[in-house]
Amino acid sequence: MNLLPDIFLYNQDAPLLFTRMYFWGFLLINMAVYSMIYKQKGLRNSYLLLISLFFYYKTSGLFFLLLIFSTFSNYYIGQAVFYFKNKTWKKAMLALGVTINLAVLSYFKYAYFFTDTFNQVLNTRLEVVNYMALWSNQVSGSHFDASVIFLPVGISFFTFQTISYVVDVYRGKCQPVRNIIDFGFYVSFFPQLVAGPIVRASEFVPQLYAKYSLSREEFGFAIWMIMKGLFKKMVLGDYLAVNFIDRVFETPTLYTGFENLMSLYGYSLQVYCDFAGYTDIAIGVALLFGFRLPKNFNSPYKAVNLGDFWRRWHISLSSWLKDYLYIPLGGNRYGKLRTNINLMLTMLLGGLWHGADMKFIVWGGLNGIGLIIYKFWRKISPWEHRKNIFVHIWKIFLTFNFITFTRIWFRADDMDRVNAMLYQLTHNMDLRVVPQVMGSYKLVFSVLLFGYILHWWPSKWKDSYMNWFIRIPHWTKIILIAVLVFLIYQTQTSELQPFIYFQF
Repeated sequence: MNLLPDIFLYNQDAPLLFTRMYFWGFLLINMAVYSMIYKQKGLRNSYLLLISLFFYYKTSGLFFLLLIFSTFSNYYIGQAVFYFKNKTWKKAMLALGVTINLAVLSYFKYAYFFTDTFNQVLNTRLEVVNYMALWSNQVSGSHFDASVIFLPVGISFFTFQTISYVVDVYRGKCQPVRNIIDFGFYVSFFPQLVAGPIVRASEFVPQLYAKYSLSREEFGFAIWMIMKGLFKKMVLGDYLAVNFIDRVFETPTLYTGFENLMSLYGYSLQVYCDFAGYTDIAIGVALLFGFRLPKNFNSPYKAVNLGDFWRRWHISLSSWLKDYLYIPLGGNRYGKLRTNINLMLTMLLGGLWHGADMKFIVWGGLNGIGLIIYKFWRKISPWEHRKNIFVHIWKIFLTFNFITFTRIWFRADDMDRVNAMLYQLTHNMDLRVVPQVMGSYKLVFSVLLFGYILHWWPSKWKDSYMNWFIRIPHWTKIILIAVLVFLIYQTQTSELQPFIYFQF
């Protein structure tokens, strides 16, 4: 009796995730329908828009109405920006589009942060009000809690995507999308909707009108990416989180400094496996539908300096911040001081993008300081241009450990836990417990070591076994998929873990 509601209605306790069997049933059914209509571009785009809206509804409930609002407002503003000939009106429409997008994002994501900051500075007692819930209660007699504003899943991703669209139309980098259906599909395409990569209109819109194509090699690559993403997320990331990392970060004072340190190294691997795993799956699923998404990670822990790291990590966000924030602020065009200020502002706002909390601002600020210091250091460093393998490893070691250290502020639930972890690391290392800890968590640390070995594995070796997988017969692929499912089943010890970047 409850089967139909479970299939079609939103359940906040069971959102639609890549890691749920429901999603793969959803995908198979829609791929079957898609196989009958993919040659008709208009029908294809309309169908993908429909199932993308359903996907977001199953992920976020009635917030899919917010996605529809964003679609309509940005589509018509983009049209106005393109067709107005007067430059003043063009700028006015651009300003309107950016303002609407940032206002919506700020209301849902930063209302509490701004209100609390305002109250602390001016000693006021303002309270956050959910006006949408209040209006709904007044009009329809509903009973939503008007004192709570929930954060829609993926709002930061699709908001940045729509901002880039309006700006690129203004800059003449892309033509406006032909109709509201196609634009809605661009905004809401479900594989990358809630956690990226952030797709620019200039990269994606031409694909809306291209003929469907998927070679045998691309099909093998798509399956490989999906398997790789699931392995990263469920076999590595989730196992480490549930069995060690979450426990330490919840109560750092119950664990020694060594255990806190190992949880930091564990979290660096977990957050990579979790986020890169999502985008791997997104790239693979999108490719099955004939759409190419940009690469979002490039072995980030192989980076030899902080600038190199941010060219490898969350590439779509890093490049977005550079093109739509750093360069408009002036970039490096107005001298060293202004360049460093622009860089710091970009990293601070990048931190704030991740969350409305002081700890994210500190995290962004630390990365900004690190980038500025490296810019000075590379000018005087005697090792900057040396090709020695030991120098190369040393650079990777320093960069990786700095990034891992800043993750204290990224992962900890609040500043009290940040301070507690810092205290344990500096005052309670107690290396005498190392043998006991290693013995108690031998499987966890084995998985951790295995994950890092895989990450630092030479890229040409990774490419060789990826190409091997692409070439093997489909029946062999099916066997390997079955092995992966078995591994996932063996390592799954609790409820499915949500993707970390869903909260951003």
